[in-house]
Amino acid sequence: MALVTKAVKGTKDALPAEIHKYQYIEATVIDIAEKYGYKEMRTPVFEHTELFQRGVGDTTDVVQKEMYTFDDKGGRSITLKPEGTAGEVRSFLENGLCNETMPQKISYVTPCYRYEKPQAGRLREFHQFGVECFGTQSPVADVEIIALASRIFENLGIKDLSLEINSIGCPKCRAKYLQALREYFSARQDELCNTCRDRLERNPMRILDCKGPICSEIASHAPVVIDYLCDDCKEHFAKVQDYLKAMNIEFTINPKIVRGLDYYTKTVFEFLSGSIGAQSAVCAGGRYDRLVEELGGQHTPSLGFAMGLERVMLLMEAQGSEFPAPQVPDLFIATLGDKALVKALEISEDMRAEGFATVLDLNQRSLRAQMKYADKLGATFNVVIGDSEVENSKAKLKNMSTGEETEIDLTTFVNGFYNISLSQQLADLEINGEEFDFSSLFGTGENKEQ
Repeated sequence: MALVTKAVKGTKDALPAEIHKYQYIEATVIDIAEKYGYKEMRTPVFEHTELFQRGVGDTTDVVQKEMYTFDDKGGRSITLKPEGTAGEVRSFLENGLCNETMPQKISYVTPCYRYEKPQAGRLREFHQFGVECFGTQSPVADVEIIALASRIFENLGIKDLSLEINSIGCPKCRAKYLQALREYFSARQDELCNTCRDRLERNPMRILDCKGPICSEIASHAPVVIDYLCDDCKEHFAKVQDYLKAMNIEFTINPKIVRGLDYYTKTVFEFLSGSIGAQSAVCAGGRYDRLVEELGGQHTPSLGFAMGLERVMLLMEAQGSEFPAPQVPDLFIATLGDKALVKALEISEDMRAEGFATVLDLNQRSLRAQMKYADKLGATFNVVIGDSEVENSKAKLKNMSTGEETEIDLTTFVNGFYNISLSQQLADLEINGEEFDFSSLFGTGENKEQ
């Protein structure tokens, strides 16, 4: 078979056999965010290019090298979102959330697009979870979003993460730091790469992020921002540390963590792992007290974080974290004959209406082939319905894990199935001595009446 085309480089299909992993992670992050008061918001996958030039920064690699940008049919420059924050801020302003009671606490799960070299944990299309907290300058907010991220990792069973924090100060104290950087790097300007020479005057903090071996070695001895903090920034950072200690969240101070754009202020942080190679950062965040203002709003101190969900999954798989088992059908109905098929269609809809996942063979294969199909699906129970079962209104319901068969009345099939499955679960509880999950008594749906 010759395919017309294949998936675009840097993209990945989420197949049915693993989709439950994605769903589990997404449901977990949204649920935990809600427990901290963050409500989900969804914004378009593309925006006007200017938003990212202002909101991400036109001196960053993301804007200069990695964005998917094109002109639409109206001649407007459009960009597929490379990250989530800028769109959330735009929506916060455009939809008047900025006029509501502060703080406004927002979460999101969104696809993002960056043209960079695909590798483990880094795709050109990836999915990002993030939170944004608008309208508070309190260090309590800094600690809360760090705690939120930490809780997510704990609930997902991710271990051995290290939290690193830093403060990059405010415009007042950072001006002195930038001057110190310029003086330091100017002394070795001839050794810098061409990109970093260009950054020297425009944005010397970006030199600290250069991955080139020579620039990295030079940057390793550069002045650190924490030595230039004003009294207000020092106090803020000290409170962040005190509150983290009070919440028993371990951290280390890494003065090398920086953000190269003026609207980032004070606290920055990263969660790092040694389990996924070079892509060690699984979550990054901090304050951007001047971003809302940069995008046309009033001064609104804000903060947030983002994590790549594919990278989170990669980390979970590398560490052997547990995922819930994929959902399997509660019932498979095998049929023999036209009358049986009509009855099976009736029963299957009744079962689904009551929340039970029910499957029947759409290809009307032989009974043996249908049984192989049921086994492959992993159905919990199956029932074979032929013309004689329809005439007698009786059939045998088989528990596929135990092999036990129980007669069931086809005219009251749903009630009979419920009672049989309940009895089996209680029997399993007695045998295994496990704590019983009563929610499982009601199948996979939400329509059961107790």
